[in-house]
Amino acid sequence: MARMYSGKRGKSGSKKPVKITKKLWIRYSEKEVESIIVKLAKGGKTPSQIGLILRDSYGVPDVRALGIKGITEILGKNSLLTKVPEDLTSLIKKDIQLMKHLEQNKKDMDAKRGIILTESKIHRLVKYYKSKKVLPESWHYEKDKAKLLIS
Repeated sequence: MARMYSGKRGKSGSKKPVKITKKLWIRYSEKEVESIIVKLAKGGKTPSQIGLILRDSYGVPDVRALGIKGITEILGKNSLLTKVPEDLTSLIKKDIQLMKHLEQNKKDMDAKRGIILTESKIHRLVKYYKSKKVLPESWHYEKDKAKLLIS
C-alpha cells in the first residue's frame, strides 16, 4: 500500500525484471510446480510463504514466468484459498498485537495511533475486496471478533 499521508510508495526494495521469460536453469515443468504449490498449500503454507519456498528451495524465481497462473489462482482453482485474503489477515493480526500491547501499556499514544492507522488500512482493503467480489457485501471488521476471525 501507499504511504498514508504522503501518497508515495518509497524507493527501496528489489524490482522484478520487466520482461518475463522462462529461465533456462529452471528444471521443473509447469505441472511439477503446480503440484508443489498444491502440496505446500495442503501443508498449511500461505501464498507468500509458498512463493518464498519455491524461490529459495526449488529455484523457481517466478511462477508466472513458467507460463502458468499465479499462486493464488492455482490455489483458487484447487479450492485451497482461505476465506479472508492473506494481506487482510496479516493486517488483522497486527491490529490484534497492537490492541494487546495497548491493554498492557495504556499511556502508549504511539501504539494508539498505530491502531488507528492499521484499522484505516483494514477498512480500505475491505472496501477494495468487496468491490472485487472477493469478500461478501455483508462482511465487516469488528475489533471484538478479530481474534476469532484469525484462528
